[in-house]
Amino acid sequence: MNDNTDRVVQAFSSVLGIPADRITDDLRYATIPEWDSIAHMSVIAALEDAFGVMIDMDDVIDMSSVGKAREILAKYGAAA
Repeated sequence: MNDNTDRVVQAFSSVLGIPADRITDDLRYATIPEWDSIAHMSVIAALEDAFGVMIDMDDVIDMSSVGKAREILAKYGAAA
């Protein structure tokens, strides 16, 4: 894992309270009890803090998986 990958995994793991090995690109919003709408906003805040970006509301709504989060962060020049 590179540093940006680590930060994505760390943000999701910390906010959702699940082990890092459960954080994969295929993990999707609302498919586990820990990733509900409130946790989603906390994930967004954690990613913004970790990468020093402000994520637009359209991207917040579009962030449906960890893999999608990586794509969105890449748009901001923040992650791969």
